[in-house]
Amino acid sequence: MTPAPSAGGEASRKRRRRKRPSKDSRDTRPPSPQNSSSGTSDSASTGSPSPTPKSPQRKRPPQGRAHKPPYAKRVDEVSAGGLVIDSTGTKGLLIGRRDLKDATKERLLWSLPKGHIEAGETPEEAAIREVAEETGIQSEISRELGVIDFWFMAGGKRIHKTVHHFLFREKGGELAPQVSEVDDVGWFPLEEIISLLAYPDEKKLIARSGDLQP
Repeated sequence: MTPAPSAGGEASRKRRRRKRPSKDSRDTRPPSPQNSSSGTSDSASTGSPSPTPKSPQRKRPPQGRAHKPPYAKRVDEVSAGGLVIDSTGTKGLLIGRRDLKDATKERLLWSLPKGHIEAGETPEEAAIREVAEETGIQSEISRELGVIDFWFMAGGKRIHKTVHHFLFREKGGELAPQVSEVDDVGWFPLEEIISLLAYPDEKKLIARSGDLQP
């Protein structure tokens, strides 16, 4: 018996007919960076240069520790001195030492006479002795001016120096610089003392001392 045209043939044709995907249902994901069929990248196919792969960074070999300067030993020094006022009450006594940085070796750095406190001395006793040794002038203390301290390097050592300062009255003696220690000594008008002093700490000390009359 011949089957009806619609009984099996049409149905089998429908079964064999595969449904094609619609345009909207196609995969719209962007192409992968690597073309699987040709083994070349998309950038190569379009003519644009491919990025150069970065070479792995090499680790630098560990460097040795930075060289540390040799340790500078700390030394504490204590001195005493000050400003001597002459018998007229109008002049002050300063010592001068040559400026080692001056090429002409003629420039003098003016400062207050002072020196180290020796074992068993009080600051007052050391100040009177040092003034006499450095300037030749005998004096007595009128009052205290103050204490200053500062740091400097000498002989590979860090020196912390503390200086006790006093105001003196001239009592006698003969003006004369200490041999090998002082290059010159002199009496100067009191109003010029601050401008003549070479070191800022001493300038400030005298400036804030007020009336310098002993």
